[in-house]
Amino acid sequence: MKRCNVYITVLFLSFGTVAFGQSKEDVKGVEAACLDYLEGFYEGDTTKLIRSIRPALTKFGYFKQKDAEEYGEAGYMSFEEAKAYAKGVYEKKRFPGDDAPKKVKVLDVMNQIAAAKVTAWWGSDYLLLSKSGDKWMIDQVLWEGPLVTKNN
Repeated sequence: MKRCNVYITVLFLSFGTVAFGQSKEDVKGVEAACLDYLEGFYEGDTTKLIRSIRPALTKFGYFKQKDAEEYGEAGYMSFEEAKAYAKGVYEKKRFPGDDAPKKVKVLDVMNQIAAAKVTAWWGSDYLLLSKSGDKWMIDQVLWEGPLVTKNN
């Protein structure tokens, strides 16, 4: 019976890998798109943003002011607004410090879609990506700023 369970587990894992298309190239492509996204905002590099996010980007988030009791909606950011924000970072030289978090965690990669989490100075973003040809692009972002306590 144990041998049968082992075979079923191996078969299931093999099927899952093929079904979800998690090739090393796909994972690297998702990571690269997420890193371009982070560095685009960190460095004020619109070229990195343009190659990592789709023009139909939907980005929505929540933040908490220092003295507020609850989170508020930051609202939507479009593709054009994302580029304008990055341009402002570059022009005003408002780069985050060297100790600013810049972490990418790929959560799932399928044949045509993927999910990832990035951790940045502004908080955490969950990214949904899709693949066109062999290129991964960010379609949607949902983010939340860090919880600010009265002791911070």
